[in-house]
Amino acid sequence: MGVWRPASGFAALSWMPVAAMAVVAAADIVAGPGVGFLPLISLGPAFSGLIGGWRRTATFGAVALVLCVGLGLYDGLFEERRGFTAMASVAGVTAVGIAAAVMRSRREAELASVRSIAEVAQRVLLRPVPRTAGPLQAAVSYTSAVAEARIGGDLYEIVASPHGIRVIVGDVQGKGLAAVEAAAVVLGAFREAAHDEPDLSGLGERLERSLARDLEAERFVTAVLVEIGSDQEAVLLNYGHPSPMLVRADGTAEFPKPPGYALPLGLGMLCADGPALHRVAFAPGDQILLYTDGVTEARDADGSFYALGDRAILLKDPDAEGALEALRADLVRHVAGPLHDDAAMLLLRYHEAAG
Repeated sequence: MGVWRPASGFAALSWMPVAAMAVVAAADIVAGPGVGFLPLISLGPAFSGLIGGWRRTATFGAVALVLCVGLGLYDGLFEERRGFTAMASVAGVTAVGIAAAVMRSRREAELASVRSIAEVAQRVLLRPVPRTAGPLQAAVSYTSAVAEARIGGDLYEIVASPHGIRVIVGDVQGKGLAAVEAAAVVLGAFREAAHDEPDLSGLGERLERSLARDLEAERFVTAVLVEIGSDQEAVLLNYGHPSPMLVRADGTAEFPKPPGYALPLGLGMLCADGPALHRVAFAPGDQILLYTDGVTEARDADGSFYALGDRAILLKDPDAEGALEALRADLVRHVAGPLHDDAAMLLLRYHEAAG
């Protein structure tokens, strides 16, 4: 089955001015002056203004004007006002097209600048995770819901602290600059508190206080915190986030549920009790996949959600990054189009070479 590609659409648009003027000229010659096709020559510069710069539009406008004069003389339209009216139509459409092309070029330059700033923000906020951290191999994947986007509200980080390897994956409520601001607050607080706080509950409380101090009251962040030490277990703290997928060495997958569901970060003032710690065995050969709801809520054309648990077999690649890329590619195939929400995944693999 054929798939539309942007490049082919762009090529078709680039030829539309030539095709339009050729069709109008042929129709005018065949039908004669009585039908009044000549003003439609202005379609050439009009279509040209859709793509390309102002010089391209001006060039097609000049060609259309010359063609209009030639056909007007051929049809004898300059003996009356119709020829001059057609020329005025071509000149007017060309002028408007040039103005539109100039404005579009400026907007494209501004958009390029914004994208460049977003890329810098991404490098600051979502730094590349280390490929190894203590006994762990790590890999991360971030797929934006918008093809041109470079950053969104999903966040992740790994910190090797004196208290163990500490990890966060979260999803900020909302979109736009406000979501980026919230992500910056959470990641900044996590990077500092991960070194200072001796236990994971204290780390979560630090994040809660930072959000309450620095963000608007209605802003919240779902997140899951993970701590992995030297005792072959993982400690989890879940703030209203999807449960991680734990893949055992034999390939079986499970989603360890917290003992109680807690409110997201930023809503702690609404509940006296925070989330409870829960521990799961995490031995060499095991894997933990942390992700945002953009993964599990991704739908195919029939509206079926992405069955993450059934895809655990895709994480069999010996290389952590290769395994995660296979899972990301499968997610994109499932949707068969742009995602409806950003999808972040962070894979932690307990390898045999620990210590």
